[in-house]
Amino acid sequence: MTQPTIDIVTAVIRDADGRMLVVRKRGTAIFMKPGGKREPGEDDLTALARELDEELGCRLVEATLLGRFEAPAANEPDHRVRAATYLARVEGEIAVRAEIEEMAWIDITDPGEIRLAPLMRVVLAAL
Repeated sequence: MTQPTIDIVTAVIRDADGRMLVVRKRGTAIFMKPGGKREPGEDDLTALARELDEELGCRLVEATLLGRFEAPAANEPDHRVRAATYLARVEGEIAVRAEIEEMAWIDITDPGEIRLAPLMRVVLAAL
């Protein structure tokens, strides 16, 4: 049986030191890239801009498609997640908002002990 797939759009946001932003949703233990599901009628960049504003309070300035990636879903058992992932440049102060409980900046070559979603591992390999 084929696992249900959740389609999302996500952002790779890096700071001046090259670290990547990851977020953890409230009630979960796994960090992932910011982003989320498209609402009806939204294209990738409209959805990404809305999600970044809602979750982090920042504005999407520029986005370039890194790729489309698929992996087991981190928080939905027996599901897969398929993400259009963009290298994103944002402006404004980034802060935890909405359903986000925690954020962290990780070294993409050595994320340390932080628990990352399976999709994160796929994207890190592509970077």
